[in-house]
Amino acid sequence: MNSNNNFRPAGSDDALKGTGLRRAGLVHANLHAPALTEIAIRRHEGSLSSGGALMVRTGLHTGRSVRDKFIVDEPDVSADIWWGEINARLPVDAFQRGCDHVRGYLDGQELFTQDLYAGADPRHRIRIRLVTTHAWHALFARNMFIRPTAEELESFAPDYVILHAPDLPMDPVAHGVHGTTAVMLSLTQRLVVIAGTHYAGEIKKSIFTVMNWLLPEQDVMPMHCSANIGPEGDVALFFGLSGTGKTTLSSDASRTLIGDDEHGWSHDGVFNVEGGCYAKVIGLRREAEPEIWDASHRFGAVLENVVADRDGVPDFMDGSLTENTRACYPIDFVENASRDGCGGAPRHVVMLTADAFGVLPPLSRLTLAQAVYHFLSGYTARIAGTETGLGKTPQATFSTCFGAPFLPRRPQVYGDRLASCLARGPVTCWLVNTGWTGGPYGVGRRIALAHTRALVRAALDGRLDDVPFQVEPHFGLAIPTRVPGVPDDILDPARTWDDPAAYRRAAADLAERFERNFESFRADSTT
Repeated sequence: MNSNNNFRPAGSDDALKGTGLRRAGLVHANLHAPALTEIAIRRHEGSLSSGGALMVRTGLHTGRSVRDKFIVDEPDVSADIWWGEINARLPVDAFQRGCDHVRGYLDGQELFTQDLYAGADPRHRIRIRLVTTHAWHALFARNMFIRPTAEELESFAPDYVILHAPDLPMDPVAHGVHGTTAVMLSLTQRLVVIAGTHYAGEIKKSIFTVMNWLLPEQDVMPMHCSANIGPEGDVALFFGLSGTGKTTLSSDASRTLIGDDEHGWSHDGVFNVEGGCYAKVIGLRREAEPEIWDASHRFGAVLENVVADRDGVPDFMDGSLTENTRACYPIDFVENASRDGCGGAPRHVVMLTADAFGVLPPLSRLTLAQAVYHFLSGYTARIAGTETGLGKTPQATFSTCFGAPFLPRRPQVYGDRLASCLARGPVTCWLVNTGWTGGPYGVGRRIALAHTRALVRAALDGRLDDVPFQVEPHFGLAIPTRVPGVPDDILDPARTWDDPAAYRRAAADLAERFERNFESFRADSTT
C-alpha cells in the first residue's frame, strides 16, 4: 500500500494549487524518503541513527498542545460541533487573519509538499495536500498517510490542505489564539493551519479530527484504535489512548497488522485511516517488541526526540527530552502488515486502559451495554509527555470514546454508532488493564507485558470460550478464573493487594469517579 517512490520534480506548477499561496520559491513536490532524508540532513534538521533512521528533535513542544487547538465557528457547521475546552471556537475573521499571517510567511519560501490519502477504503477516502517548510515533516507525513500511485498523482486535487509553519509564532492579540502556537481547523474551507510547533503529531491528529467529522455522515464509525487480523480472518480492534498499548498489542507476529492508531468501521468491515505507524518508543526493547524495534531502525523511519550516543545508537531508555519519544515509519516496514489496509467485520473489540489505581482486572469480558459505557467513559491514565504540561506521574482521566481531543462532534454521535456496529455482531468485547496491580501507582507494579499478551491472545484465539468467569462486585465485570500461561492470582485484582480493605476503598472510589464522569456526560448530551 505504501511502497512506491513516486515524486514530482521540484518546482511543479500545480504543487501549490488549492493552497492560497501565490509567490512560490523552490517547491519540492512529493519527494520520496531518500531525497527528503538527504535534504533534511543537509539543512541540519536531523541526523542519521546507526540504523539509518532520521533523528529529529521538536524543541519546546514534545507533545500535542491541547489548549491551542481551535475549530473555526462557521455557520454551516457550528450547531454540530462539540464546543468546549477541547474544541475552542475561533471566529471566522480571526481565522482569516491567522491564515493571512501564515500564507504571508510561506509565500516565496523553499517549501515541501506531499499529496497523500487518508482512508484505505477508496469509498471513504480524502485527498490531502501538506505544505511545510521542513523536509523532515514532509517525510513524517509521507510515512504516516497513504501514498497515491503515479497515475493518481497526475490528476490529484486536494480535498483538504494543511499549511504547516512550525517556526512561525502566532500573535494572540492579532490572531485570537491563546499563545504563539495554534492548530486551526476550518471544516467549511477544508483547511488546517498549524503554526508555532514542531511536534509532528499535530499533522496526523488534525486529519484524524477531520475524519471524525466526515465519516459519521457516511454511516462509518471513526475509531481511535489499532486493528489486526488473525489466521482465520478474524479482526480485532484495540481502543485506547497513547501509552495504553494499542501499537504494542496489535503488532503481533501471529496476526496481520491493519493499522496501529486510526480506523473506520463501515458495513463492509474495517479500514485503516493511515498508511504508517507512530509508535511510542520509550523503554523499547527488541525482545519485547521486535516488530517496532526493527521498523524503528530502518532507513526512511523518523525518530522523534530519541536520544542517541555519538555513534548514533538510539537509547530508548533515555527520557531526558520527553517520555513521549516516537518512531514514525510506513506500515510496510512491519513484515506482517496488511497490504491494502482493510479487513472484515470485527470479531473482538478490546478496550485498553492504564489504571493508575490498580483496581481494574488485567482482563474482563464486557456485555455490549458495558462496552458502550466504557467506550463513552474512556478511562485511563494519561502517560507523561503525550500532552504539553504533564508531569512524571500518570494522571487518571476520562477521555470520551478513547479520543476526546479528536472529536469534533458530540460524544453521543460516536456512542450511538458504536452501539449500532456492535449490534450487527457477533462481537465479543473485552476490557484490558495494562496499568497497575497490587496497589496504585507508586505502590503496586505495572502488569507485565508478557501476561497482557498472553491474556489478549487467549481471548482472541477462543481459549476462554469454555473458561468459567466470576463477576466482581464494584463494576460488574466478568473475570476469567484461569487463563493459559498466566498466574491465577493476578486475574482478580482484589487478590493482588496486601490490604483487602484498602483495595475495596480504592475500587469504591474509582467506581464513584466513573459515575460522576458519566453524570457530566449525561448533562452534556441534553444541552
